[in-house]
This record gives sequence, C-alpha cells and structure tokens, in this order.
Amino acid sequence: MKLDEVRKIAMSLPEATEEPHFNRTSFRVGGKIFATAHPDEPFLNVIAGESVREPALAMYADCVEKLLWGKKVLGLRVDLRGVDYAILKDLLQQDWAAKAPKSLRAAAMKSSG
Repeated sequence: MKLDEVRKIAMSLPEATEEPHFNRTSFRVGGKIFATAHPDEPFLNVIAGESVREPALAMYADCVEKLLWGKKVLGLRVDLRGVDYAILKDLLQQDWAAKAPKSLRAAAMKSSG
C-alpha cells in the first residue's frame, strides 16, 4: 500500500486534516495526531492507545509492531508493504475515534447508522 492510499482513508474520516509534523506528514482530528508517515518509508505510525494497540498486535503480528519512543510505547508501526486495506482502515478509524472530540464521534456514529 502507498501513502496516497493511506491518505485517502485518513482524509475520508470526518474533519480529518493533514499537516506537516517535522519531516513527516500527520493526520489529525481536533488538532490531535492519529497517524504519521514519512513519505520515503513504507511504514505508518498509528498513535494508538492500549485498547487498539494490544488486539492489533495479537491479530496482525505479520504487519504491525509496537511503535516505541525510547522505552515508551506510543502506538503501532504498520508495515504498508504487507497490511491489508481493511485492516489499515479499521486501525485508522479506531484511532480517529479515540482522538476525535466526543461531539464529532457522536455525530459520526449517528450519520453512519
């Protein structure tokens, strides 16, 4: 999967924005980062909490690993060369929901069904 495909998924989420983050691009909602990527690397960093991270590590060990900042686990490092579209979409949606303002989450849930 390429960054353009990641971008389409991330930007399809309500009120998602793409902004520079040092030498990376970041995807945000309500000013909070839910994913970052370097344009020249085949990885996506999903800034996921434990409730998203631990199940993903167990289910998708072939394409997902812990994202570390020193000794602290910040989320997931997703290998875009091997991740399935549906898996990546699910991870981004879950992390978007964890970062989105409560009112936006409620509106998104209401409009989706």
